[in-house]
Amino acid sequence: MMRAVRMIFAGAALFVVLLAAGFGYFVAVGHRYGAGKAPPTDAIVVLTGGSGRLESGFELLRQGKGKKLFVSGVNRHVDLADLLRVAKIAPASAACCVVLGHHADNTRQNALETARWMRREGYRSLRLVTAWYHMPRSLLEFTRAMPDIEIVPHPVFPEELEPRRWWTERGNALLVLREYSKYLATLMRPLVPETGGAGASGEARVEAGPSR
Repeated sequence: MMRAVRMIFAGAALFVVLLAAGFGYFVAVGHRYGAGKAPPTDAIVVLTGGSGRLESGFELLRQGKGKKLFVSGVNRHVDLADLLRVAKIAPASAACCVVLGHHADNTRQNALETARWMRREGYRSLRLVTAWYHMPRSLLEFTRAMPDIEIVPHPVFPEELEPRRWWTERGNALLVLREYSKYLATLMRPLVPETGGAGASGEARVEAGPSR
């Protein structure tokens, strides 16, 4: 009996250690991603839901880092003029090269929506723009949806969630912890049978708030 109890406690302790080690790796990898000197890609893809993403995407487009900018997860009531106004971008400088995706309300659907658009355009590479803590899960979903596409991560570092001090505020710490739990769930999803639910064609939410 005591041996069984010890084994249970040992197993639980090992599980906690693995979770903690995994979280440390998740945070370290999240803010070490970087496009560096990677050559331009066919597309730049921005995932809505957090500060600094749109601005980074438009700046990359201005620098010639992609032929077109695809913004995934935009509310169906938001048009290009609204988005440019929020990002403080002159319409004439972006209207030709910016495409909005209105059919995603989570990261998995972002990946599927982007995959459909990439196929229509005939593109083979993309720069993925999202928050550093959202990047591991986003890369996982995008790689699954587009295994034959080259994906260059381009993390955004919101001032309030700077990697070296995100834990100093309770709300930010909880946000990163929730994202880690979602990342683990995404890793495990192939092992769990699908039971239906919202498909990739679901409508998107408003472009605001924390990363999904």
